[in-house]
Amino acid sequence: MAGESGTVAFVHAVGQCRRVRHPVVCRADVGGYTAVMIVPTGIGADIGGYAGDALPSARLLASAVDTLITHPNVMNGAMMFWPQENVLYVEGYALDKFAAGDWVLKRRNRKRANAVGVVLDSAIERELQLRHVQVMDAARATLGLDIRGYVTTSADIGVKLEMSSDKTSWGTLANPGSLIAAARKLVDKVGNRLYASSANVVTSPGGWIEMFHQGCDAIAVVARFPDDEDEDQLQAYREGGGVDAIAGAEAIISHLVTHELNVPCAHAPALPPLNASESVSPKAAAEELGYTFLPCVLVGLSNAPLLLPSGAHAVGAVSTVSAGDVDAVVVPASACGGSAVLSLAEKGALVIAVEENRTALGVFPEDLGIDVVRVRNYPEAAGVLLARQNGIPLESLSSSVDAPRKFRST
Repeated sequence: MAGESGTVAFVHAVGQCRRVRHPVVCRADVGGYTAVMIVPTGIGADIGGYAGDALPSARLLASAVDTLITHPNVMNGAMMFWPQENVLYVEGYALDKFAAGDWVLKRRNRKRANAVGVVLDSAIERELQLRHVQVMDAARATLGLDIRGYVTTSADIGVKLEMSSDKTSWGTLANPGSLIAAARKLVDKVGNRLYASSANVVTSPGGWIEMFHQGCDAIAVVARFPDDEDEDQLQAYREGGGVDAIAGAEAIISHLVTHELNVPCAHAPALPPLNASESVSPKAAAEELGYTFLPCVLVGLSNAPLLLPSGAHAVGAVSTVSAGDVDAVVVPASACGGSAVLSLAEKGALVIAVEENRTALGVFPEDLGIDVVRVRNYPEAAGVLLARQNGIPLESLSSSVDAPRKFRST
């Protein structure tokens, strides 16, 4: 029965693609088929709007292509994570710059993972800060990650949460300069030992922080988020029916660091654990498991591609990926107005719009004049990707195949 439903689903996708004009070719000069998966954060996406609940879909799409490029909102599941060798973990602002053709992505090889540094908000309470330091210890001892050290901001970052009238989340930072200054210390190569800048920093019993001598390749940020989130809104989110109120502010933090320092960045909020509840949806359950959301961020950043100016592509074409290498982009059907989607569509990438991943936005591809293949779900999207990378026109998979057109000889 599962096989039959999969066939029906794929035929549905075929029936929706007839007006797409993209040729069936693989354009990646690095070899293989490259796709981008985007689920914008803070827009109440049915899939990808919670705690890493888009990860299964990302794993499926990654199995259908040679390289899948996606972003932390898709891959981060708090205490849950699934690193995959052919998935490139790219921060949202960096993804926009990549899609525009301004930056290229340099893949990390197996011989050297990224050295990751962590910025801790000075507003984090001592015990909660200790929990995050212990995550760094565990990442080094249990996973063997290169966590170089951490810096505490000189002033509270001052996160404030906001919700727009269309039910998308965003936020503001009271002291962005403090955040950037701390991150810069971790990125800059220094000759002396670098510790934290706040008096209330907890020193790891193992003393590993003293081993930090060189600059970091990627930055994780842990900011203290407000406790006064709307209770009804929070409960709706925990039950799988609301918008993630903190996601928009998280995006602002990582965008800012990547914009200023040109390094991979991802954010994990610092919040006290919630009381256990039997009503929590499986989609939100990953955020209920512990004291911190940092593990998935450290794993993702450890193998995130480096961000280089576009001119570097010609120098290291084998290990770099440019926007021109992207064959397809998979996006919720109602969230097609993002910078990366528009840039990649303009460059000729096939846009696959997933209808069942509803969002609070209402920006559909037809409104923007974008040619797309509409599919109902991510299994259908994976089928389209498989057909495309194997050079099979989708029309050939339909129950009715058009005869070849006859062109006039003169």
